[in-house]
Formats: sequence, structure tokens, C-alpha cells
Amino acid sequence: MSASKSQRSEQRIATKVGAIVGGQTSCKAPEIAAFENYMHDVPDVDIVSYHSLHGPAVDPKGQPLVLIPHRDNHGSLAKIKNILSCLGSKFVLLSAEQHDKITADTQAVTHAAFLSMGTAWEANKQFPWDVGRYIGGIENIKINVTLRIFSNKWHVYAGLAIMNPSAKQQIEQYAQSVTELYKLMGPDHRQELTDRIMAARKAVFKQPIRKDLLLKDEVLDKFSLGSPPPERLRNDHLSLLAMVDCWWKLGVVPYDHMICSTPLFRIWLGAAQYLFTNETMLNEAIDSAVEDSVAFRSDDFEFAHAARTWSNLVALGSMEGYKEKFERIQKYFEPRFPEATKVGNEMITTILKRTEAD
Repeated sequence: MSASKSQRSEQRIATKVGAIVGGQTSCKAPEIAAFENYMHDVPDVDIVSYHSLHGPAVDPKGQPLVLIPHRDNHGSLAKIKNILSCLGSKFVLLSAEQHDKITADTQAVTHAAFLSMGTAWEANKQFPWDVGRYIGGIENIKINVTLRIFSNKWHVYAGLAIMNPSAKQQIEQYAQSVTELYKLMGPDHRQELTDRIMAARKAVFKQPIRKDLLLKDEVLDKFSLGSPPPERLRNDHLSLLAMVDCWWKLGVVPYDHMICSTPLFRIWLGAAQYLFTNETMLNEAIDSAVEDSVAFRSDDFEFAHAARTWSNLVALGSMEGYKEKFERIQKYFEPRFPEATKVGNEMITTILKRTEAD
């Protein structure tokens, strides 16, 4: 609804002459629309928004900070840069539309994967750190990041997914990729499954691998919430297979977003690269999908169902439905949040330092 002339007049009274207005929201479309609504006839006011692409527990030094000079008629961008330079972040200039598209590509669909994992574990009444299949290596990333997300407020993820006009398509495609790959898991579809996985690998990982994203088992194994099994158990890694399949289907090249990616996205991309560029591990995942499909059917079924459910909630724009589902699962994992948060923060800090050093 457009603001009335009296409302805009009141806003004018509350804004100093020559002011700079902006916001730190994670979704810029509604933010910029609101500023335009109230400030379109106030020419002396500039609109320069920004967004730090990391959570409050991450050191801002060296992390991307997006600046959006939507209306800069008086050199306000330079002032904003000067004010925010104390954070030590890397400035990235984007339009509001570019910001929302990249955020959807990196954050929204990444969160959907971890939300679906947590939902599946809750549905099966599993604590993944008690299941050998989910302990060690990149499994620790799945557990620690999932618990990190569910230990936060629901609206952080709901707003980013539901209010971002670019996010719905990405989240829907992820759910579709999960569902279609799940249907191919079994002895009757080995070749079709293999062909699809390899096609996705060729499209997404066609350039030389990023050495700064390399993950190592000896590092990841230190951050287990449970006791590792005597021998590592294989896993079909449906969540990661679907992530790469999703990027392929959407024509997304994740490396193109590295300059303004979040720590969680870089770690998730690192996990995908870890799986897809390791021939032995990728073939083992395919073997598991085909040969272990009965043993792990319930886990993968719940994961596929969860991905569709989150996608439907986003498509419907249901904030209440999102909140109810998020908080129910949050309550299930709540007893382990203190330990998981501590271990998860240490893991993220260690991985980021090591990958940057490499």
C-alpha cells in the first residue's frame, strides 16, 4: 500500500536534511521499496543500504559486506565506506536485485538443505551424533551447521526465504532435485542415477578446483559431537548430490558468488567440492545409494519429504507455518545447543582459517 502524503510528510520531519538512509536487512527488495515509498520525493536524502554476509558469531574482518548505493546524489557512498571501514570487512558493490539473487543462490538454498536434514532427523527421532553414519568428516559439517541454524531465531531464515523474490525458485528446485534423485536410488536405476550425477559434476566443477576450499578429514574429525565408529560408514550424501544437481539445473556456478558468499556457503561448497572431486568417495556415494537404499530408505524418505515441505511453506509465504515447524524441531535438538554451538563455532573458525591459509 502506498504511503499517504501526510505519512510521507511525517517521515520527512523525522529525517534530517541531507540524511543518508539505509538498512541491514538480508532481503533488499522490500527494504528498498519502503525507502522509495517514503523518500521518492525527498531529493536531498540518499539511500545507501548494506548487508554483512555473516552471522553475529563470526569475526567481520575479511568477510564480505555488500554496499548498495541505490540513490547516491551527494557522495554518500564514500561516507558509508568510511563509517563501516572499522569492521575490516571487504566491500562489495551490488544493486538490490543482484544482492537478492546472489543471496537466494547462496544462503536460501543452503539453509533449505540443513533445515531438511534437521527435520528428517527429528521425524525419525534420531540424534545424528548417536548414529555412526553421521559421524566424522563432512558428516560433522552437516550436524554442526544444522544445529547452529536451529539454535537461532526462526525469522532469520523465514524472512530470507519468503521475502526474497529470487529465493522461491531456488528452494523449489532443490526440493525437486532431492525428490528426483531419491526416486533413482535403487538397483534398477544405477546408470540413470550415475549419468545424472556425472552431468551435474561436469557442469558445476568444470573449472580447476578451488584450493582455498579444500577440506581435510583430519581437520573435520576433530569436531564430532559423538564417538566415531571403528570404520567410517558410507553414505549416499543425498543432501550434497541434490545441492550440486540444483546448481546445475538452475545454471548457477557457485564459484561466481565467492566474492560475496557467507562462511556457511563457503563451507557447504567446500563439502560439495570435497565429494564431487574425489572419484572414490563419489563412486562410494553412488554405490550406497544403489546398494544401501533399503537400509537408509527411511532417512532419505524423510529428507525428501522435508525438502518438499519447506519448499511448500516458502511458496505459500506462510510465516506462521514456517515458525511452527522450525520451533518444533528446535525444541527437539535444544538440549545439545550449548555444546553444538561451541563446537560449531570452533569448526567454522578453524575451517575458514585453514582454507584461507591454503
